[in-house]
Amino acid sequence: MVGFLIALLSGALMSIQGVFNTQVTKVSGIWIASAFVQFSALCVCMLAWFLTDRTSLLKVFFVEPKYMLLGGAIGAFITSTVSKSMDMLGPARAVMIIVVSQLTVAYAIELFGMFGVDKQTFSWRKTLGMLTAIVGIILFKS
Repeated sequence: MVGFLIALLSGALMSIQGVFNTQVTKVSGIWIASAFVQFSALCVCMLAWFLTDRTSLLKVFFVEPKYMLLGGAIGAFITSTVSKSMDMLGPARAVMIIVVSQLTVAYAIELFGMFGVDKQTFSWRKTLGMLTAIVGIILFKS
């Protein structure tokens, strides 16, 4: 239940952040806004680390495989693409498409056991759920 509530909070925060970032982008440009977002996230994370964890900062470099360290770089593109899509499509439509894209890619990662994730078996029920979400986007767009 706690995981469900955290996921709901995450989705809400992502939608709010997307709207905020879109407004910053309109004034400053996509890459400056993305850099500011990433920098402010760094500041918050460093403060949280300082106040709570204090695990060695260098431990991150022991992650294997090394390509897993690209999450931050991917985050820069997430920030810029979310801002741009919200500006072009509006928050509700953009978030629906983003969520269905996340779901589709996450399901593919599970099905094929990519990036060290345990491989899952194909499920028609999950596939039907995704297709239903896609139909929902089409209906919402009209």
